[in-house]
Amino acid sequence: MNSINRKMLEQIIAASAEPMMVVRLDRTDWPVVLVNPAFESIAVDAAVKKPFADVIEGLLGRESALEISEALRSRQESSFPVEVGGQEYLLGLIPLLSADDEEPRFFAVFWRGGSGSAATIGSDTHHALLKAKHRIRDLTRDDAVTGLLNGRAFREIFHHDWAVSSREKGTLAVVLLTLDDFDAYVEVFGKHAADTCLRRVAQAVRRCLQRASDVVARLDGAQMVVLSHASDEDGVREFASGIVTAVRELGLHHPRSSSGRFVTVSYRVAVAKADQKTSSAEKFLKALLADRGR
Repeated sequence: MNSINRKMLEQIIAASAEPMMVVRLDRTDWPVVLVNPAFESIAVDAAVKKPFADVIEGLLGRESALEISEALRSRQESSFPVEVGGQEYLLGLIPLLSADDEEPRFFAVFWRGGSGSAATIGSDTHHALLKAKHRIRDLTRDDAVTGLLNGRAFREIFHHDWAVSSREKGTLAVVLLTLDDFDAYVEVFGKHAADTCLRRVAQAVRRCLQRASDVVARLDGAQMVVLSHASDEDGVREFASGIVTAVRELGLHHPRSSSGRFVTVSYRVAVAKADQKTSSAEKFLKALLADRGR
């Protein structure tokens, strides 16, 4: 963003009565780079330079932050009905493209609300249409059993984040999770119970995510994968160990488990510098998945 564009944007958003911010997407933490005075009416703490996902989580909660972060990853214009401080808003995400951009590097985020706005007039119909739009999107990206991202959607996100991390000389961490002796579980309890077990485990993993920008997906069968931008391998292993504990504490009975009486998961951690010329996103994933049976 050059100085002229920045000055123009500052004037535009400062003049708006709607809370607004500008988010930078070509950084792995998606920092907030601009906010307007109206934003102070809904945010207690300063947002500039903070990760967008953290700001949204503080305003709307973790589940909404995860959903909105996923929409931002798609680089498409989106909108969400939200509530802040007891007031309804329509949260809009709009890409900002310059002539030199192949994909948007910045997004404008605004909260549209108040009396007579689109968020209050015909809100039930508007919200229903938004939910239907999001559901159609989710059907192509979500795993039908767990509600997590499916393998194809995960690969798309991983390739994109690898490219961003490569430009920043950043680090990506992946945790591969495998339910132990799950074939034996299916033999004892059947497919329906197995699907329920997978959903319970997926929910436990999702609750363990440390930041809204983390991504969790189901690959296939009894395997799930988490993508994190953390650079501390010891910290990632501690995070993975927390998932193991959370799944065990579900207390899902497994009479044929070789690890005890309950459903458990094993994990592998892989950390890589995305700017290494000897590797690529696809090579990294192939190496990780090739070793997943070990």
